[in-house]
Amino acid sequence: MLNTEHANFPRAGFLRRLGAAVYDSMLAIAVYMVAGAVSFGVFYGLTASGLAGMNGFEHVSEALNGTPIYLFINQLWLVLCVGTFYALFWSKGGQTLGMRAWRLKVQHPNGQNLSLITAYARIVWSLLGIGNLWILISGNKLALQDSMTRSEVVVLSKEANQMRNWHGA
Repeated sequence: MLNTEHANFPRAGFLRRLGAAVYDSMLAIAVYMVAGAVSFGVFYGLTASGLAGMNGFEHVSEALNGTPIYLFINQLWLVLCVGTFYALFWSKGGQTLGMRAWRLKVQHPNGQNLSLITAYARIVWSLLGIGNLWILISGNKLALQDSMTRSEVVVLSKEANQMRNWHGA
């Protein structure tokens, strides 16, 4: 969705992005915990029904963490859940809750929201947040993930941050 009203806001600096990341990390941890509880419940059901083996372990949690294939699938599930949290917020309205608190929005330079694919690409290129350090080197306030996905994080005015143009789920 194109929102030219947001096309000319200034880009966000490192400290402002860091503030939003701290807020969002609390939400990401909550998503991680809920996803972990769901995965453990599913795995418990699979082992109780005999569809997944205990592989010589006495407790379900030991089997989940001690069997490489189970561990891999579980970790992939957790990463996808947390990544999807960010990707959905970024693609629907350009803001996570932490970004909203700090009046930040991720978008293309013309004000267009990111596609879901571009949002996932931002996650990959952010390198678990390390990509934001690029802002300290570059003079244009673009992080690595911004440059690689042709996007930017802007600071909205208080009025523009009221989300009347947000098209979320």
